[in-house]
Amino acid sequence: MIARIHQAAGRIFAKKLKEYNLQEINPAQGRILFVLWEKDGIPIQELARKTSLGKSTLTSMLDRLEESGHVRRTPSEDDRRTIIITLTESDKKLRGVYNKVSDEMTELFYRGLSARDVDVFEQNLERVLGNLEKAEKENA
Repeated sequence: MIARIHQAAGRIFAKKLKEYNLQEINPAQGRILFVLWEKDGIPIQELARKTSLGKSTLTSMLDRLEESGHVRRTPSEDDRRTIIITLTESDKKLRGVYNKVSDEMTELFYRGLSARDVDVFEQNLERVLGNLEKAEKENA
């Protein structure tokens, strides 16, 4: 069921992005941008952790985002082995539109649920995620 929800949400989200002329950004890339809008100029390792994306997936997405002018990769001034990911000026302006689409998706997800229902649902999702992350660490 979670996979089906994820697929349906991705299709709807992509359609909404297209309606706002943001079709060059897919939902997974949006996740990267969202993290950077919250905190710009972070190491690639931190971005991987915050997006829960594997290194190869993140690298290919960053390649596309960099090619399309959304992000820049620069070596850290403190440690040249560390790559810092920053937003471009043009991309910073997209945040308002992207947030509007995200708000519309949140309203759609929780339509018909009470505030209490939402709280319980999110608490249960946190538990499931915690269980999976714990298992992942134990099996690493």
